[in-house]
Amino acid sequence: MAEPLNITTVKDGGFSMRNKYPDYWVSYSNHFKDQKKKDLDQIRFIVLDTETTGLDIQNDRILSIGAISIIGNTMDVADSLDLYVKQDKFNSKTVEIHGLLKEGNIQKIEEKEAVIQFLQYIKNSVLIAHHASFDISMINNALKRLHLPKLKNKFLDTGILMKKTKFHQLQKNHYSLDNLCDILNVKMHDRHTAAGDAYITGLIFLKILSALKKDKPNFTLDQLFFNSNRRGLL
Repeated sequence: MAEPLNITTVKDGGFSMRNKYPDYWVSYSNHFKDQKKKDLDQIRFIVLDTETTGLDIQNDRILSIGAISIIGNTMDVADSLDLYVKQDKFNSKTVEIHGLLKEGNIQKIEEKEAVIQFLQYIKNSVLIAHHASFDISMINNALKRLHLPKLKNKFLDTGILMKKTKFHQLQKNHYSLDNLCDILNVKMHDRHTAAGDAYITGLIFLKILSALKKDKPNFTLDQLFFNSNRRGLL
């Protein structure tokens, strides 16, 4: 049966274009209509991580997506996502890092189904990741292969947020996830799995958020996004 389509009018450069988007994209987009401003403790953050066939954003593919929610300084393990994607591309050199074989006992789904489940899960949440631009770009390219627009969610990078805290080491221009675990005393459990790294990143985010709130009790979401180097939103 053909997939249901909705017709959405999109304005581009002053011209209106009639675009047909599937119901799952329209449902996702509707979460961004008439958003009310919330206090920081009311916001749903989604911490995510992707394991991929490599680091080439254009040519590599997502192997797995792990994600977990945070609301009110609490990470909710019951509200999490753990997806494994069928491998059309295979890179044996990266298997020793993520351990995901092309075949195996793990149940895998098509990339399209992974995208659908991910969009249904994240809704309009603020996304958190370490080296977030890479994960977001990988997901955006998966969307592009489905002829869909980019993610609409705001996102934050824990490596950049670290530089706002008292823990920031001035000589540090770049933080690996391992660096942050060492500095913030976070135990590395299930490292190099998407779900494990998402959980670790969530713990790191909570510690960073706690430090920022301690320095400024009325800390807001806008301050999380504020870039002191005047480079705009993260």
